Amino acid sequence: MNYHLDHKLCLVTGSTAGIGFAIAEALALEGAKVIINGRTDDRVAEAINKIHAKHPKAKLEAFAGDLSKAGEVDEVYERFPEVDVLVNNLGMYEPKPFDKITDADWQAIIETNFFSGVRLSRAYLPLMLNHNWGRIIFISSESAVQIPKEMIHYGVTKTMQIALARGLAETTVGTGVTVNSVLPGPTRSEGVEGFVKNMAREQGKSAEQVEKEFFTHVRPSSLIQRFATNEEVANLVAYVASPLSSATNGAALRVDGGVVKSIL
Repeated sequence: MNYHLDHKLCLVTGSTAGIGFAIAEALALEGAKVIINGRTDDRVAEAINKIHAKHPKAKLEAFAGDLSKAGEVDEVYERFPEVDVLVNNLGMYEPKPFDKITDADWQAIIETNFFSGVRLSRAYLPLMLNHNWGRIIFISSESAVQIPKEMIHYGVTKTMQIALARGLAETTVGTGVTVNSVLPGPTRSEGVEGFVKNMAREQGKSAEQVEKEFFTHVRPSSLIQRFATNEEVANLVAYVASPLSSATNGAALRVDGGVVKSIL
């Protein structure tokens, strides 16, 4: 399908690995020019080379910087002031008992998962409204709906993203700009892959056994009973980023494998 993304400039934060990388690759494959973002020049260059190896004609730009920091947001805006599609994917997570989550832990995860999107949206939304076209997408999580007891602070920031996206969508009434959230479920990202391998090694089991037990005991409500792939998440994001999704605005769209039982 042609998603009509030619000549669109897309910024995907945290796009050197995992879901962010898959989103960047999917948008580039649809003809968009994509800004690859990571914290270091080496990570960004590696991601760009990886995409170019598969798609030599991909149109890619580089921005190395930590977009959880206000100064770095200012810098990316100065270099790329005409972004058409903003995908707020940058995020962190950390399993930790609630009574061990310090104020500093809360502040760090809110700066990364929430304020990065606040600042970038504040920078780019006015121009989108002026052009009467744009897409802002927050990569939230099913953890926003089913707060995980093992990382409450993470779940709270993901709920904050959904609320922010809906609020921003209310400012786009009658325009060609949309703001939405996408809620992946358990996904085989870089971090999850490492977690599964470590658990398998520690328990003397195969990675397949660990995955099966995770969905039996930790996420039994999953209907697909496996980790989603990064590409499966990226497919939905690419559609939401496209002009074809023009009637989808202010929505929280789940690609969670059925983990969340609510029908609304």
